[in-house]
Amino acid sequence: MIKNMNKYIGLSIVALSMLFVSCNDWLDKLPDDRATVNTEEKVAYLLVNAYATHSVDFMMEQSSDNVVDNGSVYPYSIDQTFMYSWTPIEAQGNDDPYSVWTSHYLSVAVANECLAAIDKMGNPASLNGEKAEALLCRAYSVFRLSNAFCMAYDPEKADHYLGLPYPTESGVEITDRGTLAELYAKINHDIEEALPLLDDAHLTVPKYHFNTKAAYAFAARFNLYYHNYERAIRYATMVLGDKPASQLRNLESYMTLAGSEDICNAYLRTSEPANLMMQTAYSTLGRAPFSYSRYASNYDIVAYELIWPKMPWGSGSSDNTLYYSHMLYGTNQGVAFPKLYEQFEIKDKVLQTGYPHIVDAVFTTDETLLVRAEAYALRNKAELNDVENALADINLWIGSHCEEKNGSARRPVMTEALVDTTMNNIDYMDTIPTTGRSRTIKKHLHPQGFTIDEEGSTQECLLQFILHLRRMETWQQGLRFQDIKRYGIPFSHTVDGAPALIFLSGDPRGAIQLPSEVIAAGLAPNDYTVPETALPAPDDESNAAKTRRYTGN
Repeated sequence: MIKNMNKYIGLSIVALSMLFVSCNDWLDKLPDDRATVNTEEKVAYLLVNAYATHSVDFMMEQSSDNVVDNGSVYPYSIDQTFMYSWTPIEAQGNDDPYSVWTSHYLSVAVANECLAAIDKMGNPASLNGEKAEALLCRAYSVFRLSNAFCMAYDPEKADHYLGLPYPTESGVEITDRGTLAELYAKINHDIEEALPLLDDAHLTVPKYHFNTKAAYAFAARFNLYYHNYERAIRYATMVLGDKPASQLRNLESYMTLAGSEDICNAYLRTSEPANLMMQTAYSTLGRAPFSYSRYASNYDIVAYELIWPKMPWGSGSSDNTLYYSHMLYGTNQGVAFPKLYEQFEIKDKVLQTGYPHIVDAVFTTDETLLVRAEAYALRNKAELNDVENALADINLWIGSHCEEKNGSARRPVMTEALVDTTMNNIDYMDTIPTTGRSRTIKKHLHPQGFTIDEEGSTQECLLQFILHLRRMETWQQGLRFQDIKRYGIPFSHTVDGAPALIFLSGDPRGAIQLPSEVIAAGLAPNDYTVPETALPAPDDESNAAKTRRYTGN
């Protein structure tokens, strides 16, 4: 990999050899011995380990506008303080940059070992499925790291933005990060090479691997971020098929479940058609909203920005057809929809110690549908009826996420006029809100590397609407922070007893700082200079003036 980091790749290969020898044999072998992966069965067995065991979710969610500071009287973990303030994370734990970085590059190492073995066997057609999976695991692992540790892709700046190491051969040292343009090109190359080779025959538990639908969902999301809207639409359509409604999550069935644990179990079922790929991770994300309630999605976020604001489907928790609005758990300080509850692995039954896990539905049909809707809205070609296509996908999402009626609310059918009216009747939220009620679902957009029509236009209203749907759909999973980076959305994090922290469009702190161990090994750090306009404003400056200074609007 990089200076002194290639030892982590080496260690992974040593660890892999344990898969193929007995305990006694392992003790008799030299530490640098290598496993011989020379059969199709061994390749398939090895691929099980090509998935990262740690997640970027916690870092990215805590960095986003889904989280506020409830006050120092509430409990928190030290790593949250760094994440929330966009400062280099020095804490050590399951969710810290070092654990995340090492885990993802170990998965890259496994993928590279599999690809090398397949190549030595002559790339037989019988291993096409395994080759595709290895390529996708390598691409996805680095893509996820890039979401956290790099800026959003901007074709005008990608040749200057720092990328990440992209090892394609085991044990080969990579001493620089390259550019983001180079990184995205390599990810794209692996995806495009993998897709024609897809074959699910070798998968015994398809939903925990890159099965065909998960692969196309990944390709769709990547191409959306890569500004390649034609491909994003095409690949999303390959996931959704001719009858997308039948592939979406049946949230109506959740309404009869007994409580939060049952909802979580239902959400994570592999038999759920909406779940395309699941991934486990060592993480405390599942306990964060309740055990670490200082930094969390609190009542104000849920009530005024996320689930309960007045929208065409209703408002609040009673006159609201949105299923999510009736299935929230927690306190005023920490609220969550139970899709990422902690799965605790007990190692010592007496002491009740062990490892916290989450199971994350990293690709779903619901999110893929919104990828397509956004791609339609961004492509914005009148001759291709993109507005109508985007609206059709919005209404598919509403159809699966809203009941027909509840209280005085009714499930809406969104039209161009209704989207325009809805969004234009909502105020843009001040960068520093003064009260909970001054929060809204709409913030100023400053797209990074692409353009949209002026504020108040149909395209801008469509995108504001879709971004809100994406925010609800991906809540707690960290993807909101990438949307903030892609659209250059300014916002603030309030801090108990201190001035609010401002995050600007194109803010360099959106690229989370690399692990200190990696920087010490010689890899270039991210630029963590705080933009001058993000510094606290004078107390006597009006909120309107602050908003203009922070956003340029």
